[in-house]
Amino acid sequence: MAIFTKKTEDKNEAGYQVATAGSSAPAVVIPTVLVQPRISEKASHLAGLNKYVFKVRNSANKVEVKKAIESAYKVKVTQVNMITNHGKKRNFGRTAGKTSAFKKAIVTLKKGDKIEGMTETI
Repeated sequence: MAIFTKKTEDKNEAGYQVATAGSSAPAVVIPTVLVQPRISEKASHLAGLNKYVFKVRNSANKVEVKKAIESAYKVKVTQVNMITNHGKKRNFGRTAGKTSAFKKAIVTLKKGDKIEGMTETI
């Protein structure tokens, strides 16, 4: 008898959400690539140039990000630039630690498209 049981979720081991649309349709795999939009002063300036910044999974690539943005926001993506920010060493009092590493994507949209809610200046 196991003391700990595995919690079942709607995600498989690769980090993908499994969504089913009705009983007769096959299961569709939707990648959970986008973590959150990055809201900063630099990101608000880039939004004026039709470029938007998102924090993405560390294992994400440009093709996955492009598909996720196009399906989530119903816009046309023309270019995706990826930046990996490595964790930095920091001291927390006497304890040495490290900040989290993350990856962000700068997404350029087709002229005329824009994502509402991310254009406000800070």
